[in-house]
Amino acid sequence: MEVILTQDVKSLGKKGDIVKVSDGYARNYILPKKLGVEATKQNLYELKLQKDAEERRQQEILDEAKALAKKMEASTVTLKIKVGEGGKTFGSISTKEIAAALKEQSGIELDRKKIQLSEPIKNLGTYNVGVKLHPNVTVDLKVVVVAE
Repeated sequence: MEVILTQDVKSLGKKGDIVKVSDGYARNYILPKKLGVEATKQNLYELKLQKDAEERRQQEILDEAKALAKKMEASTVTLKIKVGEGGKTFGSISTKEIAAALKEQSGIELDRKKIQLSEPIKNLGTYNVGVKLHPNVTVDLKVVVVAE
């Protein structure tokens, strides 16, 4: 019997997969526990519609990420840090401060976890900070650190 899985089943397949199982396994385990449905023409058609809708949704998310990337490439974030004698800085700039400054200066709200900063910025200057908006979209954000 062919079954369309509605949930991930260990050692059988992932949600949305069409798998061939024995009739007893399907009737006694998969169907009663709502882990899958029988692969009828109607259910196959519904599965196709669901996959198409998911693809469209993923494409919209990708398009939004690309539009945001273009907007971010054009913007520059300026942050001020206290500097002592000899250009020695007090403290550092973290992803949290970069995200707050980006929202304040450009109006772009961004989760700080998407900002890829290997270590906090501790010196004055201009930095290109990577921002991962989507698994397929990464953009460099220009961050300028100046003395307060």
